[in-house]
Amino acid sequence: MTNFSDDVISGVTGHMNGDHTDDNLLIARAFGYPEATASAMVGVTGVAGHWRVTDDAGEHELAVAWPGGPISERPEIRREVVAVYTAACARLGVPARDEHQGQPDDQGQQHAHAGHEHGAQHDGDAVEPAGDRPFSVVIRESSWSDHSDSEGATFMEDIMRGKGSLQDYIDLVAQHYFMYEALEAAADQVAGDPGFAGFHTPSLVRLPALEADLEHLVGADWRDQIVAVPATLEYAARMREVAAEGWVAGVVAHHYTRYLGDLSGGQYIAKRVAKQHQLPSAGIAFYDFTELGDLAEFKNQYRAALDVLGAQLEDAERTRMLDEVRTAYAFNTAVFRDLGQAKLAAA
Repeated sequence: MTNFSDDVISGVTGHMNGDHTDDNLLIARAFGYPEATASAMVGVTGVAGHWRVTDDAGEHELAVAWPGGPISERPEIRREVVAVYTAACARLGVPARDEHQGQPDDQGQQHAHAGHEHGAQHDGDAVEPAGDRPFSVVIRESSWSDHSDSEGATFMEDIMRGKGSLQDYIDLVAQHYFMYEALEAAADQVAGDPGFAGFHTPSLVRLPALEADLEHLVGADWRDQIVAVPATLEYAARMREVAAEGWVAGVVAHHYTRYLGDLSGGQYIAKRVAKQHQLPSAGIAFYDFTELGDLAEFKNQYRAALDVLGAQLEDAERTRMLDEVRTAYAFNTAVFRDLGQAKLAAA
């Protein structure tokens, strides 16, 4: 049986838990847990995908064998996840999304399955926003392999699996503070630009929630206690650089990677951490987007705004924005790597 490396597993599960929470839940309900209320992908092997599922009876481990048989290469994972999703739709009698019927894989082959929202791109591949595909779809496709591609970037996976300590979570919250301090300042800088309309609303702002979380988790002197890892400092500096340039599409690239992840996989993280460490709302306020109303509807509106923006950009500018999305994912991975290294050094 093929054992994929940690960085591959982290990339795939990070993608599924960041952008495909609904698909994870659908898979859980189709393959053994019809009353599932939450589902997160936690592993990948050569023979199956693995999910942790929650229903009224508690938590369960679910393994779904790859429909096409054993696999050994990373590009094959995408194909088999699509096949699992399609099979789940068939079992439940719901239509599979047809956004990517006929989309090529890495070898130029045509996938027979539909339903996934990212292509299987590799680092350095150019992603062309060709055809009449919505720009929001092109963006999601462009980052399939970029959610986490660095060796040892398992810090976040440990948190999602319930293996992380409370201090691990506190360290993550601290990095979020530095990230969102830069991101929300960047959003303010371009707020008056028509191209930024439809992306940032007051209900999205996270800094007050992060401050409340840190005061609860660390204490009143939290500002003197938290430290940004090197990758977080570089990440924040990049967001400030993009904002100083007045590059709206670049700000949106970072805005998208952060907020859409918080609204998707972040919701699972909040439930996991709250249960594991018995945290009240003050400790996980960062993930509370109640003021936005229906999160699925908000994400649909956000993606519609991406489509509008993409239609307004020249091809070169769209490609530049896609590159910046990948840069943002790379920074996220580097932050997790630095957090993991700092944890090992402190042990």
